[in-house]
Amino acid sequence: MIQIKTREEIEIMRGTCLLVGKAHAAAASQLRPGMTTIELNDLVETFIMDHGGYPSFKNYHGFPYATCISMNAAVVHGFPGKHELKEGDIISLDIGIFKNGFHGDSAYTYALGEVSDAVKKLLRVTKESLYAGIAMARSGNRIGDIAHAIQEHTEKKHGYGVVRELVGHGLGRDLHEDPQVPNYGKKGSGPKLKAGMVLAIEPMINMGVKEVVHLDDGWTVLTKDRMPSAHFEHDVCITASDPDILTSFAEIEEAEKGNANLTWSY
Repeated sequence: MIQIKTREEIEIMRGTCLLVGKAHAAAASQLRPGMTTIELNDLVETFIMDHGGYPSFKNYHGFPYATCISMNAAVVHGFPGKHELKEGDIISLDIGIFKNGFHGDSAYTYALGEVSDAVKKLLRVTKESLYAGIAMARSGNRIGDIAHAIQEHTEKKHGYGVVRELVGHGLGRDLHEDPQVPNYGKKGSGPKLKAGMVLAIEPMINMGVKEVVHLDDGWTVLTKDRMPSAHFEHDVCITASDPDILTSFAEIEEAEKGNANLTWSY
């Protein structure tokens, strides 16, 4: 069942969603070659706990960490560990926070040091597709309108692979609520959007083929051809007028610009 939030609930959610962006910014300011992914995970977890939240992902269906850290050919759900970051890596960091009875959930892909023009384009186009989808997140439209806009911008216009097995979702008191929000689909299809719905819209776009494979850890998802993948995610409230983006990339982008280890202009 799709949950419609009250104005008061949406404002509580906004506070949690904005905290997710701050957690991302804290991580982005510290990303550097030689840092391990478990160090990055622990940094984010400490930030969340210090600000009165709890990591949404930790122990969720058995996931053992506070964050999902997916590098290069990993699409989503990557395990933090002892692997050291190096120049040229792209790091998709997915952070969820539970606070005051509601979840916030946002993902962002970072480029460490110099990366190829092709990778820069993948990140730029994936982020563009997120906003193309958000532009369709209006009362009276349907989920398929969001999905079609993302697919049109990434697959049809640039020839990228749009992952089918993994989708966005509703968000609120539960981390994953109805409806599912695919990144591919037909205009005018799917549930109708109504004011008070909150959606986590999250394009997961592969440079190469759309197919993915799952590792034996039961979580990590890789591109089948091992080409890079990018992931950006905003939480969006449907209103009677324009979409209301509850999360923010502003502090993340400022942290990128302030960290000489990151490529932020792509």
